Amino acid sequence: MTKPIALQLYTLREALEQDFDGVIRKVAEMGYLGVETAGFPKGSVREAAQLFKSLELQVVAAHSGLPLGDAQADILNTMATLKCNRLVVAYIPPDQFQTVDKIKRVCENLNEGSKVARANGLTLFYHNHWWEYEAVDGQYPYQIMQRELDPAVQFEVDIYWVQTAGHNPADVIRELGNRAPLVHIKDGPCVKDVPMTAAGEGVVDIPGVVAAAEGSADWMIVELDHCATDKQVAVQKSYQYLTTKGLAHGRSS
Repeated sequence: MTKPIALQLYTLREALEQDFDGVIRKVAEMGYLGVETAGFPKGSVREAAQLFKSLELQVVAAHSGLPLGDAQADILNTMATLKCNRLVVAYIPPDQFQTVDKIKRVCENLNEGSKVARANGLTLFYHNHWWEYEAVDGQYPYQIMQRELDPAVQFEVDIYWVQTAGHNPADVIRELGNRAPLVHIKDGPCVKDVPMTAAGEGVVDIPGVVAAAEGSADWMIVELDHCATDKQVAVQKSYQYLTTKGLAHGRSS
């Protein structure tokens, strides 16, 4: 059975700043079943949550900072308002992955955040870029993380950045197994600082990824950091590619 499709809203960040309500309605009209949030450029979290509910868009996950320190209350309140239980740490700078000791400290912080998350009914995820897949002292950071992180911490695999770093994303998804229920679907040339494309128009073997994730994934989440074409067109093309090829399903498939 195919997996449902969501959209990471960071993809449309510029358009959302101009017309949050209108753009979200277009996403629902395209056929997407869910969204993954990454901040709220217009209005309040409560207003966004009400809009998502009215359009029957499930908030499948939320990109966030760690629920620690001064930000903890705001982050937990945001998650509760969204009625979302997957909290995704979307970015930790590459300079924190330069040595094994630094990577272990990253894991300690993620474990601390996971304790807070679990105490509040949430699951903490980590979303990769390419630097977690570049060797450090003969080891790959993502494999160190598998060992050092509490088993409760899960992974959101960004297949584009995995391949950009020289790995096969299908192999990585199989290796992570049930720890990787969220998959970021991206396509393009897999070259740093070169724009991405709609799914199906680049070099990523998306059918291979989908096959590898069949037994572990809950959602396929489309994301484009930067795009060579109009982003809203690419978002729609990505949906059409995934649904017409039988790789995932939305409202109309």
